[in-house]
Amino acid sequence: MSGPQCIAIDGPAGSGKSTIGEQLARRLGYLYVDTGAMYRAVAWLALHEGVDINDGPALSQLAQGADIVISHPHISDGRQYTVTVNGQDVTWDIRRSDVTRAVSAVSSHPEVRKLLIEQQRMMARQGRVVMVGRDIGAIVLPDAELKIYLTASLAERARRRHTELVERYGPVHENVPPLEELIRDIERRDEIDHDNMQPAIDAIVIETDYLSVPQVMETIAPYVEDTV
Repeated sequence: MSGPQCIAIDGPAGSGKSTIGEQLARRLGYLYVDTGAMYRAVAWLALHEGVDINDGPALSQLAQGADIVISHPHISDGRQYTVTVNGQDVTWDIRRSDVTRAVSAVSSHPEVRKLLIEQQRMMARQGRVVMVGRDIGAIVLPDAELKIYLTASLAERARRRHTELVERYGPVHENVPPLEELIRDIERRDEIDHDNMQPAIDAIVIETDYLSVPQVMETIAPYVEDTV
């Protein structure tokens, strides 16, 4: 399968965009960029350095001075990519529950968004990239040749996230909250992210509630071929 130079995949938390984005990038031989990981890296760094996650200017200054790098995975431990902050591998640290609770607040600050969006656009200029996030097609890469918006019900998204965490950490772990708590957390994140989570007007919207990952990939394939 060959494809367009830039593919934007958006959707709310738990919609399957990370899984689909990673598989599509691997199939095409493209770089996979999960922009949410960049915001998570800033959130992790803020918690690590004791910076107030509600202080936009302080977070922007923190992010500006940080060397955040997303690269192809170099360790076979189930990761989709490797994230380093100032040379430290934080790929799994940014998935901790405290970072998950903080990331929506961090990403809501215009100062932080402006800084990271510029970095994301620089990555995309290299071409052959699948970029995943909330507003890639509408804001970050409005000229992307292919824009996809994945969505699913709140209950299904929470179920997927819970299954993912159990598979990673086991059924009893501090990073595996009860399903009901995940539903509340995702609902809260949806409210915070609402203004930055609108599909591009020319995006292909795919409802994934009753679709497996291979079925979603099969749905996307003709659109990838049409843009070649």
